[in-house]
This record gives sequence, C-alpha cells and structure tokens, in this order.
Amino acid sequence: MADTTAWVNLLTPLPFLPPEHPLPSLLATATEATANANEAENGSLVLAGVLLSLVVIYFASKLGGEICARINLPPVLGELVGGVVVGVSALNLLVFPEGGSVASNSLMMSFLQTTAGLTPEATNSVFQSTSEVISVLAELGVIILLFEIGLESDLKELIRVGPQAAVVAVVGVVVPFAAGTAGLAYLFHISAVPAIFAGAALTATSIGITAKVLAEIGQLSSKEGQIIIGAAVLDDVLGIIVLAVVASLAKTGEVVITNVIYLIISAGVFLVGAILIGRFLGPYFVALVKEMKTRGQVLLTALIFAFVLSYIATAIQLEAILGAFAAGLVLAETDKRRELEEQVLPVADILVPIFFVTVGAKTDLSVLNPAVPSNREGLILATFLIVVAILGKVITGLTVFGQSGINRLAIGVGMIPRGEVGLVFAGVGSASGALSEATEAAIIMMVILTTFIAPPLLRLVFQEPSEPVETAGES
Repeated sequence: MADTTAWVNLLTPLPFLPPEHPLPSLLATATEATANANEAENGSLVLAGVLLSLVVIYFASKLGGEICARINLPPVLGELVGGVVVGVSALNLLVFPEGGSVASNSLMMSFLQTTAGLTPEATNSVFQSTSEVISVLAELGVIILLFEIGLESDLKELIRVGPQAAVVAVVGVVVPFAAGTAGLAYLFHISAVPAIFAGAALTATSIGITAKVLAEIGQLSSKEGQIIIGAAVLDDVLGIIVLAVVASLAKTGEVVITNVIYLIISAGVFLVGAILIGRFLGPYFVALVKEMKTRGQVLLTALIFAFVLSYIATAIQLEAILGAFAAGLVLAETDKRRELEEQVLPVADILVPIFFVTVGAKTDLSVLNPAVPSNREGLILATFLIVVAILGKVITGLTVFGQSGINRLAIGVGMIPRGEVGLVFAGVGSASGALSEATEAAIIMMVILTTFIAPPLLRLVFQEPSEPVETAGES
C-alpha cells in the first residue's frame, strides 16, 4: 500500500498529460482505495483494542471485587482499586489521552503492535479511537447505574420518610458541601468551579454499603437503622441534583448566580415533573409491555424511556444521569419493577464495571506522593477532604430530635461512606475537565478511606445495644 501511494505522489503532478487523459483519475481512485483500505485495517485494530481493553477491565473488576467481598468490603471498591492498578498509576495497561497520556505510554498499544500487526504510524489513531469507545461505554455504564439506583429507591418511602431522616439528610448534604467548598476556595485558593465540584463530591452517602453493614449486625430495623437508611436515600436524591447542577456549571467554566438558580430550579422541576408525568404514564407502559410478543419487551421499553429522559436532561443543560435516575424512580412504581430489576442486572454487570474501572484507571495517585515536594499540597488537600467528609457526616447525628436515648453517634457514622456515589462525582468531574489531577486523586482517596473505615466503625458504635442506653437515659 505504501508503494502505491508513492507511485501516486510521483505521477499525479505530471504536466504533460492532457486534461482528458484517464491516468490522473485512475491514480486518484488508487489513492482513495489505499486510504479506504488503511481505514478498514485501522477499524479492525480499533475493535481489537476495544476487546483487549474490555478483557483488562473485566479481569481487574472481578479480581478486585472478589478480594474485597472476601474481606467484607463492597465489591465496587475493588473495581475502583483494580482500575487504579491497571491504569496510569501502576501498570499502564488502560490509559486515556485526556489524562495527558500518549499511545507510547500504553502497554496495550505495544501489545497490539507485537501481536496484531499494528504499525507505528497507525498507533495514535487506534489509541484515540479505542479510548473514545471505552469512554462512551463508561458513560453508558453510569447511566445504567443511576437507572438501577432509581429502581431500587422506593418513592413512597421517600415521601414517607420521617422528619428526623429529612433533617439528617439535609444537614449531611449542606455541611460537607459548604465546608468543603469554602475550605478549598479560601484555604487552598482553588478556583470556584473545581472547589464546588469537590465540595459536592462530599455530599452523598452510599446507601448500599451502609445497608449491608446494618443488616449484618442486625440493626437494619432499629430506630437508628431506619433513620440512616431514610436519610441516605434522600442524600442520594439531593446529591444527584447537586451533581447535575455542578456538572452543568463545569461546562461553562464559571459561576454565575443566575445560572446556578436556573440549574437548581430546572433540576428540581425536571425531577418532579418527570416523576409526575411518569406516574401518569406508568399504567400505559405496563399495558404496552403486556401486548408485546417479542423478547426483551420489558427491558428494552424501559431503556427507551430511560434514554429519552436522559436525552431531555442533557438537552436542558443538566446531566443524563438525572434523567436515568428519574426513569428508575418512575418505573419502580409499576408492577413490572421486580421483573425489570432482574432483567437490568445483566446489563449493569456488563457496563457498570467499565465505569468504575475507568475512573480508577484515570486516577494518577502519584500526584499524592509525599516524596515529591510539588505533590505535598495535593496530599494536604486529600487530608482536608477526608476530615471534612467524616466530620461533616458525624455531626448529622446531633441534629436528630424527639428521640430520647437514641445512638446519635451511630447515625452520624452510618452516613460516612461515599462508595459508588462519590465515584460518580469523581468520574463526571474528570470527564468534564473541571478537576485537576491532584483534586481528582484527593476525591478518590476520600472515597476509598471513608468506604474502608465505615464498616468497622459502624460495628464498633453499635456494640452497645440501644435499649440499655435508652433506659439509662430515662433513669
């Protein structure tokens, strides 16, 4: 192919050929055919790169998840750590150009050159295309994740949540967000949008991690357990609205009060409007599904609904994940909920690990290496975020009212873990370009540490049963 191109370049400019001579058109055709052949070859190598990337992603997610599951930690944390290991922080198997990496940094591209005949000239093109495909799959993964979270949330329970849980949730969002944002802006002189984004990452609580630990220690149905779960559910809703607003601010790169007010109002109106309209259309959804005779009628119809709401959210300058979450909340109210939950699990199993491993792979933990003087500010930043993340949730227990003798410390500790929700913030912030490497790594470290310490701390604060404490308080 290179020889053909050389002949074309040599013969095309010949001046003595008459205009009607067929040779120039034949040479142009040959050039186009050569380009098309190169594109086809690169396309097959992009597919090979994507397949190899998925092998690495799934292996890292399963190995990390299995290790964490065996030491009573959430598997999602293992997927994150697995991504860190195969990514830019360690093995360089899965690297991305938006993080400053080039094709020569990727061991996967070197492997393709050795095994699949990838030429050095085509390496950059294949690297860029492979990275784009994996990034799109990761975005689909987070949309499916938020759709699944919406399905697992009980809208009636949200409406019925007691005032104590509501107060705990609001305080648990406002205090970490305000303290984190103000501290980053005034103590570390970080610009407004990154500071707001990092502060927002401190808001949401991982209900999955907390619920699992409470169930294991038999406290899920206790007063404290019910308040924690109710507040964590509300936290997720408020956190997702905050994420949609902050991610929209990151796109503009500046904070304008009128824009912030518009985004908050539009996010609230969109979420409430989608739920109200969705509840009205719910019976029609069920009737339509029952009339269908083909495979996947429940799942595909639900995904159409989720993707339509995600598109609408994107079109009005919000995040697609808000639409996916709203779709999940709406469909959770139909009698197809259980069936849909079962059918969406395999889809989530395929796509969601791509998101978490990709978040880990893009995280460069070397920026927190204290041996490098320039990194020490990032390490101090991570320490600050971790302190705010813990204290900002622990104090929520003090806001519980009308409950004598209740274990307030247990309620605050139960709100600490960030888990998958914090990773969603980090991933969206990374994709938007709003976060520096140090800030992103600091958020990841905050998520990891709060997720690690929450289970043992919960077991510790619940060692003393609540009933004796209540009796002692009354006496």
